[in-house]
Amino acid sequence: MLFMLFSILFCVCLIAANILETKQISVLGISLTGGLIVFPVSYIINDCVCEVWGFRKARLLIWTGFAMNFFFVSMGALCDWIPGAPYWTNEAGFHAIFGLAPRVAAASFVAFIVGSFANAYVMSRMKIHDEGRHFSWRAILSTVAGESCDSVIFFPLALGGVVPAEELPKLMLWQVLLKTVYEVIALPVTIRVVRALKEHEGEDTYDNGVNYSIWKIFSLG
Repeated sequence: MLFMLFSILFCVCLIAANILETKQISVLGISLTGGLIVFPVSYIINDCVCEVWGFRKARLLIWTGFAMNFFFVSMGALCDWIPGAPYWTNEAGFHAIFGLAPRVAAASFVAFIVGSFANAYVMSRMKIHDEGRHFSWRAILSTVAGESCDSVIFFPLALGGVVPAEELPKLMLWQVLLKTVYEVIALPVTIRVVRALKEHEGEDTYDNGVNYSIWKIFSLG
């Protein structure tokens, strides 16, 4: 039951991030995308699921999020493609939000898959190595790994040739740094949530002998 609720929240965060990414924001003079507000929450959920239920459930969660996000983006693109009613005057605004360019959409999907699985893999392997200790370090380092992979893939693929080449490394670095800071700030809450989940579910999974192939989607046993 709780895994299902976490899965729903995970999917909502991904879809919300897609919409919020369409707005460029400025925080303390630093240019960022609006998705920064909610996207890191998906990594926190990923950490919680991997810590409590293990890599297999995290793998199912990631692919479910991918499928729901793909469905949302596809429906948005279809609706954007269908001509608006003659009296409707908000075509430009709708297109700005839902008319995601194929290049940006592809970059987003690839970056999400690689980043999310990097996060789950690091979380899982560190838990085995540390014998369940040092959850805080696992949460932080897995986020650094995941967000780094996400940024290194997304920004060059989506914005290469659009954003000046000398600005891309700065943009990627700030995204990773700020999302990691987000994780650190939320860490006290994350620790309490993980502890409560383990007590309620009676689970604390270690991925000894697990197959880390990302394609074994329904291998939960």
